[in-house]
Amino acid sequence: MSGYWFWILSALVVVGAGLFLHFRYPPGSPARRRLKWAIRAMVALIVIAFLHYTLPQRDIVRITNTYNRLTTVSWENSWAYASPDLGTAEGTETRDIRFIEAAFPNDKVIVYRNEDTGWFWPPYFKYDSSNLHAEAANVKSSETAPKWVAVTHYGWRIPWLSIYPNAVKVRPVAGPDVQLIPWLNGVILIVLAVIALMIRRIWLQFRERTVDPMVAEASDVLEGIDARADDARSTARGWWGRFMAWLGTWRKKP
Repeated sequence: MSGYWFWILSALVVVGAGLFLHFRYPPGSPARRRLKWAIRAMVALIVIAFLHYTLPQRDIVRITNTYNRLTTVSWENSWAYASPDLGTAEGTETRDIRFIEAAFPNDKVIVYRNEDTGWFWPPYFKYDSSNLHAEAANVKSSETAPKWVAVTHYGWRIPWLSIYPNAVKVRPVAGPDVQLIPWLNGVILIVLAVIALMIRRIWLQFRERTVDPMVAEASDVLEGIDARADDARSTARGWWGRFMAWLGTWRKKP
């Protein structure tokens, strides 16, 4: 399962929970309010995790090694891997993947994978993993003579699932104390916020102009049906009462 299917399935789970909430609990009930807040929290967590996984991050590190390794990609971690690179795919479960080993200024280590993303998610359109591998190998350095670089990547490092962040760019920097401002992430978040506000405004207008009148009309129809049913029951009771009274007159006759 490629990465975007993982997030699509997560969104479908939330939508399914919302539909269950809508049909299972009546409006205004305490259980409905509690579940509504739980679903909102779930949506917020999915959005935050999605953005944290997808948006580019930069590490100041010293590259210590580059290599290729046959890696098993199973159903547990396939969502975190890109589609197999042309010329490097060995099979559906085992791939020949490039890796970059690095160390932070505090000597903590990190391992990046180096895969093409192609035209699929996330949209980095990376096709130069071979060139990036050569660039990373060219700036390898030792602890005594370090060469510091900024590695741009996305994704997470989860050791117990054999998941690695994917490096998309390597750039030399002046030293380990360089401050990098995430301008691109700020622009992307602002654009997403504007889009979300526009979608919310469109939905509110659609609800005010279309959904609410339809709900009100349906309520009027149901109220009319209930009123006619009440009238029919009253009429039936009236006819039945008169019929029983007529029968009573016959019982009184000798």
